[in-house]
Amino acid sequence: MSDPVVVGVDGTGRSLRALTWGAHEARMRGADLVVVHALPRYEADFPFFPPGRFEEAEARGHEVVAEAVALVRETHPDVAVVTEQPMQTPAQALLERSGRAQVVALGAKGEDVGNLLLGSTVLQVVGHADCPVVVVGHASAGHDRVAVGTDGSPDSGAALALAFEEARLRGARLSVVSALGLPQGWPRHLLRPLPPDDEELLRRRESVEAQLTALLEEHPDTEVSLDVHHAEPLTALGEASHRADLLVLGSRGRGGFHGLAVGSTTHRMLHLAGCPVAVTRAAP
Repeated sequence: MSDPVVVGVDGTGRSLRALTWGAHEARMRGADLVVVHALPRYEADFPFFPPGRFEEAEARGHEVVAEAVALVRETHPDVAVVTEQPMQTPAQALLERSGRAQVVALGAKGEDVGNLLLGSTVLQVVGHADCPVVVVGHASAGHDRVAVGTDGSPDSGAALALAFEEARLRGARLSVVSALGLPQGWPRHLLRPLPPDDEELLRRRESVEAQLTALLEEHPDTEVSLDVHHAEPLTALGEASHRADLLVLGSRGRGGFHGLAVGSTTHRMLHLAGCPVAVTRAAP
């Protein structure tokens, strides 16, 4: 049996969108769907729990999971669903299961209450999961396109490999975006394109094309476009995300501090993207 797709749910609208995304992904991959709703750690937190609080959380958890299962059975009746309600923090529950998952999906933000999925949970899972993580803030469909950002870093190489696989599963086109940023001193209000023989652009294009060589051989049926230009990465990736059903990024690129699990560009795109964002990193 193949590894499952894991989805964290908390009853919010965004987590239900993540659930729908995960069910669709499980169907494409021929995998089971594991629905995870974390419960309070009763034994560890008992001294701080008002009487009846745990029982309320447990009853609410059953409702959340039942709603999730009903939704999957209605929209994807051919997907096998497994439910789990561990007494862990949401981040711990999803990270523990990421080691045996093909992908983990969760909503971009949960309710700021108790055990529910928070923004901090997203960053912990994205930064430390053992498999790709998809953060669903905005549902997107119908573009038949997967977009991926690359800057030549090892993590962006892993993102390219995942993007090709996601495009294959969907029968979608793949848009490869590499943005160098604006040249030093270039007026930001001037948007005219730079000359096509710009040396920095040519070097980046050659680097990305070298990254793509083996993947193009593995996926000869995937239609690929390459967009290398001078633009702010957030601008270029944001525009690409509004024309795609999925944006794929490496956990961190060449810039920034090496101690950070999630780079600044990827971190910000989790909030700005107009479609679900898949984040992955190179094997250690």
